[in-house]
Amino acid sequence: MQIVDNKVLVLRTRSPEKFEIIPKSAVLGLLGDGVYEVAVHWGLHEARVLRNLGVKDVPSPILKSYDWPGRYTPFAHQRETAAFLTSQRRSFNFSEPGTGKTLAALWAADYLMRIGEVRRCLVLCPLSIMQPAWMSDLANSVVGRSATVCHHWDSAKRVTLVNNGYEFVIINYDGLPIIAEAIKESGEFDLIIVDEANAYKNTSTKRWKTLAKLVQPNTYLWMMTGTPAAQSPLDAYGLSKLVSPDKVPKFATAWRDKVMRQISRFKWVPKEDAYAQVHEALQPAIRFTKKDCLDLPPVLTETRVVPMTPQQIKYYKLMKDKMVLQAAGETVTAVNAAAGVSKLLQISAGAAYTDNREVVEFDCSPRLNALEEVINETSRKVLVFTTFRHNMATISTFLDARGISNAQINGDVSPGKRAEIFKRFQKPLVPGDASALKVLVVQPQAAQHGVTLTAADTVVFWGPVFSVETYIQCVARMDRQGQTADKVTVIHLQGSALEAKVFKRLAGKVEDHTLLLKIYEEELAA
Repeated sequence: MQIVDNKVLVLRTRSPEKFEIIPKSAVLGLLGDGVYEVAVHWGLHEARVLRNLGVKDVPSPILKSYDWPGRYTPFAHQRETAAFLTSQRRSFNFSEPGTGKTLAALWAADYLMRIGEVRRCLVLCPLSIMQPAWMSDLANSVVGRSATVCHHWDSAKRVTLVNNGYEFVIINYDGLPIIAEAIKESGEFDLIIVDEANAYKNTSTKRWKTLAKLVQPNTYLWMMTGTPAAQSPLDAYGLSKLVSPDKVPKFATAWRDKVMRQISRFKWVPKEDAYAQVHEALQPAIRFTKKDCLDLPPVLTETRVVPMTPQQIKYYKLMKDKMVLQAAGETVTAVNAAAGVSKLLQISAGAAYTDNREVVEFDCSPRLNALEEVINETSRKVLVFTTFRHNMATISTFLDARGISNAQINGDVSPGKRAEIFKRFQKPLVPGDASALKVLVVQPQAAQHGVTLTAADTVVFWGPVFSVETYIQCVARMDRQGQTADKVTVIHLQGSALEAKVFKRLAGKVEDHTLLLKIYEEELAA
């Protein structure tokens, strides 16, 4: 295949007549031995027809003229991903977290809008990444496109936002039923992007049924997740039913019988060829691992916004008011500033200590749910760092209830026990082996130096730490020789404005003896 002047594809074939269905195609001549050269206009429609005719590796014309707008230069794998998405009306992107799936999808959507294939786009994603991931990437890439986050409003306001003509409407999964009828009535949403698509693995849920009703024959549907069918081959059914329904049986029970074997009344196990069947069902798909992406930086940082609960907001305000009173007319030392900042961060994270060291717990379910999302997004292991010990118990209890293997490391864990836990964490995850750990919950001071935890490719900060050195050392537990993933993803969970300020300084490596005092003063002035 040859590309001429970014406009024409020149192909060699023994059957030139089959290309007659493509407008503007022309036989250039006979090369000999029954082989002809055929010229075809290089457009999106023509590229799809060529693939349907059996021509392999036909590139999407997004690669010929699109200018990839915004402040970022796309990586090679992002260009390839965007080309793949524009070539498929329905498809999967199974690339790992941190590989830039969001930007690739936005560029692909913008290209389809430019050529008139797509008018408006609906984005479905977790609450925690609506603003920091999707809206942020929109602002930094497809500049000029209108967008709205359809959340934090009553039902009537959300419907109004849909009807206001925004080109990108972003909403969480459970918010979709509120606007589904308005989406359908508009008839303008030609593209639906589903981030963390495992949320739609179960066809019996209201969530799945609502989305299925919106997907029309000509709707573009791109479903993105780094861990398809990670828990069971059964999980592939709901995803395939949306993207490639012809690849799975009509009923979920028939899919179960195809990929699972019943060994007792209540126990089913995957058949030997189950994952080959899953692979076939979840097509067409593209996947890049972080290791594949040689042009990515070694450490990737992202933020998940987790709203504080009403209980947290109430006590955060009470604590802040108390700080204002203490500061009135008095000189605030760095020690006092640190104590005030620490209390606000404790409330933000879900548990505060009283003056006599008793623990007051707060509902922090949005943060726990965001943590679970992060864990489920990667097939590798996860480190969770939290400064306050009581949060460790909350996290571990939550993970236990969801069957996620985990352990805790803090200052009270003996050296022998600690070595045993580290060994279990470094051990590969194998189905049926309960001795390996998926998640390690660590107090930063207990794993700053001399510990190698390269089995993980994701580190989560439950909340900010108090020192840039501590922050760097926590990340260094994974970002070192022996890291098989090559790239590390660092995720900040933040709910309060104060957490955002501290994380910004940590990521910017800004630290001096007046840091906490400055943050304290900024918080009082806010």
